Amino acid sequence: MSEDQLQNKVIVVTGATGVLGYSMNKAIANAGAVVCIIGRNMEVASQRAKEINDAGGKAIACKADVLDEVQLNAAKDLIIKTYGKIDGLVNAAGGNMPGAVVQQDADLFNLDMDSLQKVLQLNLFGTLLPTQVFGKAIKETAQKGSIVNISSVSAKTVLTKVLGYSMAKAAIENYTKWFAVELAKRYNDTIRMNAIVPGFFLTEQNRTLLTNPDGSYTTRGHAIMNTTPVSRFGKPEELTSALIWLLSDQSSFVLGSTVVIDGGFTVFSGV
Repeated sequence: MSEDQLQNKVIVVTGATGVLGYSMNKAIANAGAVVCIIGRNMEVASQRAKEINDAGGKAIACKADVLDEVQLNAAKDLIIKTYGKIDGLVNAAGGNMPGAVVQQDADLFNLDMDSLQKVLQLNLFGTLLPTQVFGKAIKETAQKGSIVNISSVSAKTVLTKVLGYSMAKAAIENYTKWFAVELAKRYNDTIRMNAIVPGFFLTEQNRTLLTNPDGSYTTRGHAIMNTTPVSRFGKPEELTSALIWLLSDQSSFVLGSTVVIDGGFTVFSGV
């Protein structure tokens, strides 16, 4: 990965206080950009920004909930006041919650609608709303830039249990294509939108679902390994090469695409 692919760019990352966000932040900084770390936990965001700055990179921490437009606008104003522009956005905020997970013994006709709606709000509108705020800032301050969304293999194939998350990520795929086309038609190729489709990466949210306390695989973890040709979970840094490429000018003819990084999970039938 070139250390100057994103030289002098200012890139916003939502969900930047998560496990995958940590690797994304470092990769963006290493590629020469200022990374704007957006998260609800200001203590963690500040620690991550300090780590990058201490290592010779450039980073700023901003506290904001991706579903709070006032907080997002405050973060945007701080970034523009500090750096004068925004060149890119990574919509990495998202997640799941127990009520939106449909267990095997659950009544399919008594789903937890409140939890399902909350997961849809977080993953879908937690991508749309930051795009409205920071995407507009890209248009107004940099005139050219790239937006990268985070999809999931659950948008490509059925994963049992995770209904709310799957519906939201399927919607993200459609939104990515729709918005990319509209961006191109209205602004030519100056602002692009694409998505990354991660396979299975161990995070704080899924670790107990996929692994036991001793590190061995759970039943679900074994099932995933049996349908992942490379027979391992992904490493967070394995997402970052594609991320930097999509954020950079090297992918200038790429829009509305989804880059799948899943160890072959979605192309393997299991046979």
